[in-house]
Amino acid sequence: MRRRLVLAIVAVATAAVTLFALPLAVAVHRSYEDEELLRLQRDTVAATQGIDLGVGGADAVELPPSKDSLTVYDIRGRRVAGRGSTAADSLTRSTLKTGEPASGAHGSELAAVVPLRAAERISGAVLATRPDGVVERATHRAWLALAGLVVGVIAIATGAALVLGRRLAAPLERLAAAARRLGSGDFSVSAPRSGVSEVDAVATAMDDTAARLDDLVSRERSFSADASHQLRTPLAALRIELESLELRGDPSPELHAAIHHVDRLEGTIDTLLAVARDAPQRHVRADLVRLIDEAAGRWRGPLASAGRPLRQRVGTRPAVAAAAPEVVQEILDVLMDNASRHGAGEVSVAIRPVEGWLAVVVGDEGPGFAGDPEDAFARRISTDGGHGIGLALARSLAHAEGGRLSVAGAGPRPELRLLLRAAETA
Repeated sequence: MRRRLVLAIVAVATAAVTLFALPLAVAVHRSYEDEELLRLQRDTVAATQGIDLGVGGADAVELPPSKDSLTVYDIRGRRVAGRGSTAADSLTRSTLKTGEPASGAHGSELAAVVPLRAAERISGAVLATRPDGVVERATHRAWLALAGLVVGVIAIATGAALVLGRRLAAPLERLAAAARRLGSGDFSVSAPRSGVSEVDAVATAMDDTAARLDDLVSRERSFSADASHQLRTPLAALRIELESLELRGDPSPELHAAIHHVDRLEGTIDTLLAVARDAPQRHVRADLVRLIDEAAGRWRGPLASAGRPLRQRVGTRPAVAAAAPEVVQEILDVLMDNASRHGAGEVSVAIRPVEGWLAVVVGDEGPGFAGDPEDAFARRISTDGGHGIGLALARSLAHAEGGRLSVAGAGPRPELRLLLRAAETA
């Protein structure tokens, strides 16, 4: 903003000064030229006092001493004295015809014509010329002064623009810093006031937003703590009952599976509560190859029992993402569960590097998503074989870790892609 404001002010000042200076420069040149022509005409009139053309005289016309070049023409426009053209030019002919003095610029010279009179009749004219160097030198000096004035005005405008831009941009920069603190979870931030009513209105709105977010997050955290207590108590009781059945001897495979699901449910609750309560962790690393191996170990049996193979295409090189391992594990379980429930055929898991990111792609050989694939991420309770809240929860977890979860291929052979930022290598 500051740069655009300074450029705009300087551009407007430059355009205004230029539009003023160019006509002024032309007017100055014409003024000096007119002044010099008046001097030349005055000197020529004075010179005619010493010229006697006569009427029908045979004596040669004598020219008085002068710093200008003088040429005398008779009434017919023929040169009778001087070194000018043998025939009168248009300026001289005009004076011979009207009897009025005339002046003007002839190329690089200034010219003035004054009529000669004898017996109250026009007998000829005197043409005086002088170089216009005096005019040019005076004009150049004036133009240099005018250019200096233009540069000075533009410099002052630039300085004023810099000061104004700094004063206008500084409150917005402070407001942006406060917004970044608010975005990072600091709800105690107070937006600074600047005295500019529009900016202060934004600051007030930001303070109100921070207060509402603080209240909302506090209530959510309280609810999470209460939910944790209410869920863990019956889960602990359920585990005790299942373990009591196990101790009675000859436990069935279903009992082991039930205890396993209780363990998984407790882990899921711990993960969700940790994500809900805490800000995104710094310097966390998730070994995607190891996590995929562990997920494959959990899901290969259930998939094999349905006659569906599981293929891993993770390569041999390290694939470490900047994310919490338990969160990535939860997302992988949701994606594997989605492929198991709603897909068909082979299930595949692959890791692909994508310009500083790592993509975990889970696909199957099913028909894919019906309609808009984004509908799969809508939060709803599934009663008709839909995707429920699993994918919506997985996307929220991915966003909490600074990643993205999307449908890479809607189908057939659909693919879901988890995109995580690659961890920096030491």
